[in-house]
Amino acid sequence: MSVPTLPATTPDAVPCRRRPRAVPLRPRSAAAVALVSLAGLVAFGWPLLVSPDSGLAHTADAPLVFALVLPLLLAVVLAEVSEGGMDVKAVAMLGVLAAIGAALRPLGAGTAGLETVFFLLVLGGRVFGAGFGFVLGATTLFASALVTGGVGPWLPFQMLGAAWVGWGAGLLPPLRGRAEVAMLAAYGAVAGLFYGLALNLSFWPFATGTSGELSFVPGAPLLENLHRFLVFTLVTSLGWDIGRAVTTAVLVVITGRPVLGALRRASRRAAFDEPVAFAPAAAWHDRGHDSPGAGP
Repeated sequence: MSVPTLPATTPDAVPCRRRPRAVPLRPRSAAAVALVSLAGLVAFGWPLLVSPDSGLAHTADAPLVFALVLPLLLAVVLAEVSEGGMDVKAVAMLGVLAAIGAALRPLGAGTAGLETVFFLLVLGGRVFGAGFGFVLGATTLFASALVTGGVGPWLPFQMLGAAWVGWGAGLLPPLRGRAEVAMLAAYGAVAGLFYGLALNLSFWPFATGTSGELSFVPGAPLLENLHRFLVFTLVTSLGWDIGRAVTTAVLVVITGRPVLGALRRASRRAAFDEPVAFAPAAAWHDRGHDSPGAGP
């Protein structure tokens, strides 16, 4: 008979150890994330990427096609990442953080630029790694859309954009203390701005038609459409994007140290990097424990 034992850890040993990864990315998982990110870049930026003589440049159906393709790609990459090493402890942590994010998002949901969920993606991705951050961003936006009724063709773009935010947070250089919080706040602000820019690009061809001064012009040269898009962003949404950036940075500064500490304590206790070992029952008795299942 054997009983499960977990490796012993002490707080003094934590600073010397490599940061645990709740979702370790194996080569296949990393390749899946890279491929879906490449497809996402095409989906977001197709008006600026296609050549003027391409048939894609002259159709209004392209955003809808990408809105249908992206969920399939996200499902594939999430399945691949999960199979690559997402154990029950990582699933439990993901569920808790995604539920918290889904509950926080209706408090702002972008109204007047207030966005109350991105700081959690930044801090979660920072502690648990890039792979976990990618999955956390996608699942949090999906869960919040179900809670708020925000399901639509824009949702896959929101999920992928949030996944990139969590992914990037897990790739930031190692710092601690105030320098770490300042770095995460700056990253959150920049990520909030680029998230808004990417989402604008995803719906810009639909929002303005094809006849206005700020409209996407099918077949027009790259610089002309880029100029129209930047003016459209400046006029319509820059204030909201700045609000998202400031809200994220402020929330990271306010909650960064306690939340990072709590998540790191949870990560140490979960011991994501340590497999469960099975010791013989005799060894269990030798360490002074009663037999599992024995009465008092």
